[in-house]
Amino acid sequence: MRNVRLHLAALAVTAGLLSACTGGPDGGNPPSSTRPAQSPTSSGTSSATAPPSTATPSPDTETSVPAPPPASPSALPAGPGQGNAELAITVIPAEGQAAVNYTLVCEAGVPAGESSHPTADAACAALKRNAALLNPAPRTAQACTQQYGGPEKATVSGVVDGTAVEASFARTDGCEISAWDAAKDILGGAGGAT
Repeated sequence: MRNVRLHLAALAVTAGLLSACTGGPDGGNPPSSTRPAQSPTSSGTSSATAPPSTATPSPDTETSVPAPPPASPSALPAGPGQGNAELAITVIPAEGQAAVNYTLVCEAGVPAGESSHPTADAACAALKRNAALLNPAPRTAQACTQQYGGPEKATVSGVVDGTAVEASFARTDGCEISAWDAAKDILGGAGGAT
């Protein structure tokens, strides 16, 4: 029994020394509620240095100011544009099928030599007429017909008239079919029913 008490006493001393060395449970400083209060010095200021007011709070700090909304991508204006574009277009005809990749480069609505798009003339003309075809449409409260237009999916990324674009297309309901059909010249020949 005496050996057990000695072992327990040794463990208690070791635990006390370890907690004094490591501070809090995560190895850092102990939480502010367990730290001793700092006594003011003769000048009336605290002996501890306060962090500057512009310091970045830790991620788990609660604030009363709401966070700003995330930056939304710039929308392309509707209507005629300059017709300048550098786009990477990927069309997946159906799940499990190989993706079809195109490059579309337009200058003033005319395809450049590095374009690999099958209908580059029509695609560049469509972008010059209305670059907003590549604006991602918000789908929060829009009612869409529940119809299926096919398994095709497409992504378009790059720059149109100096504005970065990132758009996704599918044919899973009436709204998405409509957006696909509007951008069909840009999506190319592998893009769904014509």
